[in-house]
Amino acid sequence: MEVFTILWREFAFFKKRAFKITSSAVITPLLYLLAFGWGLGADVSIEGYSYLHYIIPGIIAMSTMHTSFNAVAIRISVARLHEKSFEYYLTAPVNMYLLTLGYVIAGALRGFYAGCIILIVSYLFGAYINITFSFLLICFLNSLLFAAFGYFAAMVINTHYDMNRFTSFVITPMTFLCGTFFSLEKMPYIIKRIIEILPLTHAIMGLRNIALKGITNYFSIFILLTYFLILYALGVYASYREI
Repeated sequence: MEVFTILWREFAFFKKRAFKITSSAVITPLLYLLAFGWGLGADVSIEGYSYLHYIIPGIIAMSTMHTSFNAVAIRISVARLHEKSFEYYLTAPVNMYLLTLGYVIAGALRGFYAGCIILIVSYLFGAYINITFSFLLICFLNSLLFAAFGYFAAMVINTHYDMNRFTSFVITPMTFLCGTFFSLEKMPYIIKRIIEILPLTHAIMGLRNIALKGITNYFSIFILLTYFLILYALGVYASYREI
């Protein structure tokens, strides 16, 4: 019951701010497509594919990461630290597993929505990539795990400034190091192996293999699911610690 209540409330929130949410989700990826897709795409190829087609899966993964993380982290941190309204959940007879799941699914749907918008925009750019059920599954799993991470981050910070640490030391490095805009093949061996552990790397590799080669990497799907379960468990633990 808690899950559907939160999803309905978040849907009402989204419906009132649909234009602002859509525009904020699409503007940064659109700028990347304009700068790198049109600016470089016509003359550059990577691994035998045009640069425009190469970066679209990376931009979709990056967009789902940012949107789902921020959708949950900002909402929870404001409710918990500023409005103090989150305390009502903590003192009420609410199942924290379901409360956490509700917020995570709501954030994941926002991230998945952003990914679909980027996919539509890429089609307007004339970049048609292969879309399968596995492609959509990876998008949603990526959104789920970063929504769970956003929930966990919001539950453990003590001030709004602490959230910048998660963004600066986790989200931003993954944005630029996980192969969003370039191939990892020329990275130093040790750095490459470290990057390959990160969840966004598996999301990008999984999406790129499907989009460009039509190959589904089930190992990447397993890794994303594992990350989600771990981050979800940490979010639940952080919730119970607040009670």
